[in-house]
Amino acid sequence: MPHHAYVIGTWDTKGPELDYIAACLRTAGATVRTVDVSTGSGALAATDVTAAEVAAHHPDGAAAVRAEGDRGAAVTAMARALEAYLQARTDLAGVIGAGGSGNTALLAPALRALPVGTPKILVSTVASGNVAPYVGPADIAMVYSVTDVRGVNRISRRVLGNAAHALAGMVLNPIPPGPDTEKPALGLTMFGVTTPCVQALTAALEADYDCLVFHATGIGGQSMEKLVDSGLIAAVLDITTTEVADFLVGGVFAATPDRFGAIARTKIPYVGSCGALDMVNFGARDTVPEKFRDRQFYVHNQQVTLMRTTPDECAEIGTWIGEKLNRCEGEVRFLLPEKGLSAIDVAGGVFDDPEARAALFSALEKTVIETDRRRLIRVPHAINDDGFVEAALSAFAQITATRSP
Repeated sequence: MPHHAYVIGTWDTKGPELDYIAACLRTAGATVRTVDVSTGSGALAATDVTAAEVAAHHPDGAAAVRAEGDRGAAVTAMARALEAYLQARTDLAGVIGAGGSGNTALLAPALRALPVGTPKILVSTVASGNVAPYVGPADIAMVYSVTDVRGVNRISRRVLGNAAHALAGMVLNPIPPGPDTEKPALGLTMFGVTTPCVQALTAALEADYDCLVFHATGIGGQSMEKLVDSGLIAAVLDITTTEVADFLVGGVFAATPDRFGAIARTKIPYVGSCGALDMVNFGARDTVPEKFRDRQFYVHNQQVTLMRTTPDECAEIGTWIGEKLNRCEGEVRFLLPEKGLSAIDVAGGVFDDPEARAALFSALEKTVIETDRRRLIRVPHAINDDGFVEAALSAFAQITATRSP
């Protein structure tokens, strides 16, 4: 089946602009499929796929889109339908859309759900602001429209045309598989204060694995788990789970409630640990919320301030992680580094707190239901010590050797 560049948008309000994008793609040599996702009651658009066809992919049927009384609810329902529609495509080579905040909110969830590596471009009036809510853990290319997406003029002609040609270049010149694809992919999570550990693990495993290291900044964990859900990662060494501390306490590098969800859904071989759970991350010192003013801090640099987690917070973190691990039915090993959770949580370090570590470990041990496949392992070393690296490698070798076919 030929592979198409999909042009998606609301033809009832952005028809000329979307038609222009489609024309640019065809001129560049790409085959195009136009998809209308309008939720208004205007005239039917002359597109390859109608809004009604897309709406029919809603989990509750097309009526669920038509039944919504206000525009916002209808857009949300159509977004769900579009996600299901795109997931069912077998001829999709790339996607492009254009519009304002409403169109961006409609298209972005469906684009995020596509596999990493599938070309996806959004021309948007909001692309010069905070695009994290739209892009999330996906490789969506956001292009700022400069003018409103309203008419083809001397500015929009260039911007929309450039975006169309960018997608054409991606679609017509697919990236061939590299030699690294011959190895299974391994996901690892790292922070500055766990770097020695992850570097040592990578050095030990890179001959046999394509090591993908994710910076544990909230979006890093999401990106890793998206690749796990997409079947693009074969095993995980989740050394740095600090995003959970930010999520529960209120830091800036927070996980989502679905942290560890991909591990549970896929039953992927998993080794995790408590890396950097001794800290919550904030921006510059003067951005730390007032309610934390009496806490212990460490200024990592001018833009990053670290706050030591308390025993009570560590107990909450341990319980939360433990409950998540209990949902994981694959091979799971979770390591407890008794001598320290980071480079600064060691004997003599600024965040050294045996009581907080003990509270974390105790909560995990009280919560996790251990089985032959799910185990907690106490390690009498700090997380960056050679002894801990050896323990992590041993656990990893065990779970990958015993993985069910």
